[in-house]
Amino acid sequence: MPRVTNTSRRTFMAGLGALAVPAIGWGRQAAPPSNLLPIRTPKIDHLDVIVPNVEASARFYMGLFDTTLHAQPFQGGFRYFVLFGELPADTRQVGYLAIGDSRGRGTYIGHFCTSVFDYRRDSAALSAALDDAVAKAGLGKLGGRGGIGGIFTDPDGIEIQFLPAPDTLVTAAVPSDLVPSRKGLVTPRGVDHVLLHVADLEKGVRFYRILYGQEALRDRTTGRVWFQIGDTRLGLQQAEAGQKPHIAHFGIKVAPFDAAKVTAGLRALGAPSISTSPYETGVVRLTDPDGISLEVIAPS
Repeated sequence: MPRVTNTSRRTFMAGLGALAVPAIGWGRQAAPPSNLLPIRTPKIDHLDVIVPNVEASARFYMGLFDTTLHAQPFQGGFRYFVLFGELPADTRQVGYLAIGDSRGRGTYIGHFCTSVFDYRRDSAALSAALDDAVAKAGLGKLGGRGGIGGIFTDPDGIEIQFLPAPDTLVTAAVPSDLVPSRKGLVTPRGVDHVLLHVADLEKGVRFYRILYGQEALRDRTTGRVWFQIGDTRLGLQQAEAGQKPHIAHFGIKVAPFDAAKVTAGLRALGAPSISTSPYETGVVRLTDPDGISLEVIAPS
């Protein structure tokens, strides 16, 4: 079993407590503002992948990303966190890719998180405002409420997470020696985008307008609709007939890189599909060994 350094039951339980974001009674706190929607968020902070072998997946992503790995004891195993930057000891503010055990549920991208300013104060009022807005728009009901960490589902069942902004790495996640640090191919800078495949594009656009405001771009070539969320983007695309709505892929901003070296390195890591285009410099598209699609993007 891989060793996690400097962990303890007390640290682990404290981290679980930090994950839970209960509805907080107002008491003497300031009342929430009336304009809770669209939400006030800095960006898409993190996302997770759900895989059958978390250690193998963590090794792959640490081979791809030149960074550090943290781990959290979870349900008799570990949940891993591939960091998208340095971890400040005082704030723990950092983006990341979390890797969780599927436990027979298949392989997929689990959720994306947009942290929310003043979420601890406004969570109950925001939840009520969101339910009301979705009902008035005729978009059905949201699901998944009541779990740890503010995860709920959109009308298509796609998982979204709200956490207090700025997002932080849970205190239960500590450095892991599963693999050596900083041996990867590209240096991650944070999330670039997440693309959703939705059951009904226009209904999806109406829902995400409630969350994030007016869309920034409709791409007639791809049929995708893009929302700008800080320096990150959320894309919507019509799912193919018979396809279940899901998170289709994600993109990670990275430092400039040599595409030929990265492509060769990905082949050595076992990536089954790798593609580049002469019309998109600084972009490599790939699937990981579990079939999850992602892109690494060096902004020009």
